[in-house]
Amino acid sequence: MTPAALQSRLAAAIRDGADADGLLAGDFALGLEVYRHAYRARLAAALADNFTVLARALGDEAFEALAQAYLTARPSQQPSIRWFGDGLADFMAGAGADHVPHPSLVDVARMDWALRGAFDAAEALPLQAAALAALAPDDWAGLVLHLHPSVQRVALAHAVEPAWRALREWDPESGDAQPELDEPLPHRHVLLAWRQGHETRWRSLAPLEAGLLAAVAAGAPFAALCEQAAAELGDAGAAAQAVIGLLQGWLAEGLLQGRAS
Repeated sequence: MTPAALQSRLAAAIRDGADADGLLAGDFALGLEVYRHAYRARLAAALADNFTVLARALGDEAFEALAQAYLTARPSQQPSIRWFGDGLADFMAGAGADHVPHPSLVDVARMDWALRGAFDAAEALPLQAAALAALAPDDWAGLVLHLHPSVQRVALAHAVEPAWRALREWDPESGDAQPELDEPLPHRHVLLAWRQGHETRWRSLAPLEAGLLAAVAAGAPFAALCEQAAAELGDAGAAAQAVIGLLQGWLAEGLLQGRAS
């Protein structure tokens, strides 16, 4: 057996629980079992770190069962455990649904992942209002804005934000009882998450703003943003004011990065 083949079989034995007969003997075989257990435990701990609120919502036992099922179904393909769990929400919505006592928990997972993604996103200087103020009037129609790398837009099916906030603020080590939560109601909307300075922030989006941010992400010029708003509001004048108002808010919140074309 070549070294590469041996390495591949060992990795499969550790990662997937594949047959390791003939690879190791005696104490080395026992060591492999210990390492396999430690490997899965470390990845489960990484999931709990990446999905803090989901873990609190489920409780230790239920989250551990979900984590082990996910590990079996979708072994880590990431070089860094920081990014392990990118498919957890989709797994919960599909093959792992038996581990999800309420469908709103899928949205809790999506919100957890969005906030972690915003925190770890690349740095970029935010766009300043002065840069836009310097534009000539004729330049506005073709202006293309760019979202900050930390901006995450996530489609949710339930109004989980109040429950998420309550669980995020609760410290399980404090001795305080877990907060009583109302069942999240079905509500299709878009959650916005981003990093401003060193702080992650989030808020729910109204349909108009969600659509305009999607257009910005797609590279639509400013004139197209105004046309899109006019089509939704049915009033060109009101649309222009709405777009300007949203743009001012985006600048204040650091949602745009310092390049516009």
